[in-house]
Amino acid sequence: MKNLFRFRLRSILLLTNLVILALPLGGIIWLRLYESALIRQTESELIAQAAFIAASYRATAERLTAPDSGDPIAANRALEDYGYVLVAMPKGRDPNEHWRPRAPVLDLAEDRVLPTAPPPEAGADNADPLAWRIGQELNPILQQAQRTTLAGIAVVDYRGVVVASTRDRDESDLGLSLMNHEEVRRALGGEAVSTLRARSSVHPTPPLESISRGARLRVYVAEPILREGRVLGAVLLVRTPANLRQAIEGKLEPLILAGLALLGLVLALTLFSALTISRPVRQLVDQAHRAARGETGAVTPLAHPGTQEIAELSETVATMARTLEQRAQYIRDFAAHVSHEFKTPLTAIQGSVELLREHGADMSAEERSRFLNILGQDALRLENLVRKLLELARADVMRVGDDSCDLAAVLAGVAERQRALGLKLQPPARNDSVPVAMAAETLDSILGNLLDNARHHGGPGVSVRLDWALDGGTPPCAIITVADDGQGISAANAERIFEPFFTTRRQSGNTGLGLAIIRSLLTAHGGGIELAPAERGACFRVRVPLRP
Repeated sequence: MKNLFRFRLRSILLLTNLVILALPLGGIIWLRLYESALIRQTESELIAQAAFIAASYRATAERLTAPDSGDPIAANRALEDYGYVLVAMPKGRDPNEHWRPRAPVLDLAEDRVLPTAPPPEAGADNADPLAWRIGQELNPILQQAQRTTLAGIAVVDYRGVVVASTRDRDESDLGLSLMNHEEVRRALGGEAVSTLRARSSVHPTPPLESISRGARLRVYVAEPILREGRVLGAVLLVRTPANLRQAIEGKLEPLILAGLALLGLVLALTLFSALTISRPVRQLVDQAHRAARGETGAVTPLAHPGTQEIAELSETVATMARTLEQRAQYIRDFAAHVSHEFKTPLTAIQGSVELLREHGADMSAEERSRFLNILGQDALRLENLVRKLLELARADVMRVGDDSCDLAAVLAGVAERQRALGLKLQPPARNDSVPVAMAAETLDSILGNLLDNARHHGGPGVSVRLDWALDGGTPPCAIITVADDGQGISAANAERIFEPFFTTRRQSGNTGLGLAIIRSLLTAHGGGIELAPAERGACFRVRVPLRP
C-alpha cells in the first residue's frame, strides 16, 4: 500500500480548477452556444431586411395602383381585392397592433436542420401582372442591396411565383414557383417563418477566410406581405451564417490573451487554495509525524490555519493530542504508583517468608505468630489495593446508561446507615423528590465513601451536615454538600487529595484511591466534585446532573 500512487492535494485543486475552466469552453463546443448566437444574429438581420422589403412592396403597390400613377397595367387596380383574405391570423400576429416586433428564435440545440432546399419549379399559374410590375421595380434594388447584405432574396406573389430575385441572370428564377418550399407556403398563410437548412455540398469545403460559405447550413427567413388582413405575397431571404471557426479567426489575438489570463487566474486560485488548504494540512501532517515519534507538545493549534474548518480541525487535533499526552502521563504515573504500592507489602511478605523459612524452627510461638500477622496484614492490604484499583478502572471506563434515581431517597438511606454506624449526622432540610441522572447504587457509593472519610479521619466526636440544592445552570444539576467539623485538610494537602494514591494514613491501610474513584464516577456522569472553603473541618460539594 505504501507504493500506491496518490495525487497531492494541490494537484487535485489544479485539476479541479482546470475542469471548471473547461466547462464553459465545452459548452461552447459541445452545446454549440456560440454558433447558435451567430445564427440568431444572422436571423435577426434577415428579419429586419424582410420587414423592409415587405414594406417596400406594399408602398410600391399602393403607389402603382393610385389613379394618378400613370401606369397602364396597375393604374386603377383595387388593392382591396388584391391577394386573398386570411381566414385566421397566425398566433402572435395581430394586424391591428401598431408595433409587431419579431424576435429571432433559431437554436442549434433544439431546432431540426431541414434538408437542402429544392430548386424552384415551373408554376401552374403565371405571376400576377401587378406583382410582376412591382417586382420589376424592386429587382434592381435587391441586386444592389445584396452586395452589402450578402443575403439571397426572393419576392413571390400570393400564388408563390417569383417576381423579384437576387439570382444572376444566368440562374434567374423569375417566373418560377417556390410553393415547394415549406417556408414560402407557411408565409403565404400569414405566418412568419425561420428555419435552418443544410447547405448544398456540391462545392468543396471553402477556406477559413470565406465570408459566406464557411458553414454547412443556411438560415431561411420568410415574411408574409400583409395589408389590411390580406396576403399580397411573401419575402424569402437566405444567408449562410458565420461559424465558430470564423469567429475565432477574427478574434484570435484577444482570445489567446483571454485564455492566458484565465490560465493565470486558475494558477493563482490554485496557489491561493494551496496556501489556505494544502499548506495547513501539510503542517498538521508534520505535527502528527512528530507526535508519532514520541515528541511531547508537538501538536499545537496552527498560527495560520487558512480556513475556519482547518482551524477547528487543528484545535481539535491539538486538544486530542494533549488529552493523549495527559493520558499517557497518567498511565506512567499510575504504573509507578502501583509499582510502589505493591512493592512495600510484597517486600514485607518476602522478608517474612524468608525469615520463617530460615529461622522458623528456632522461633518461639510468639515470634512466628507476629510474622504470620505481618503476612496476613500485608495480604489484606494487597487485596484492598487490588479491589480499589479495579473500582478506579471501572470508574475511568464507565459507560453511562439511562439510569436514574430519587435524590431524596438515596440521601435518606445513606444518612440512616451512617447514623447506625455511630456518625453524628444532620439530615437534609428538604426531602422533596428530585430525579438525578445516576444509578442509586452509584450515588450511594459516592456519598457513603465521603461520609466514611469524615467518620474515619474527622476525629473524635465529628459531626456531619448533609444538604442539597438545585442549580439551574447548563445542564441543571443538584449540588450536594457534605461538610464536617473535624480536623479539616491542610492547604498543602488540599491540592493533592484527588490524586490517585495520595494519602496521609498509609500506615492504617488507606490506599489513597477513594476520592480519585469518586471523581472518575462523577466525571463519567457529567458531574464533578470540589473541596469548598470552610472555616472548620472539610466541605465537599458534589454536582450531579438532573434527569432531563
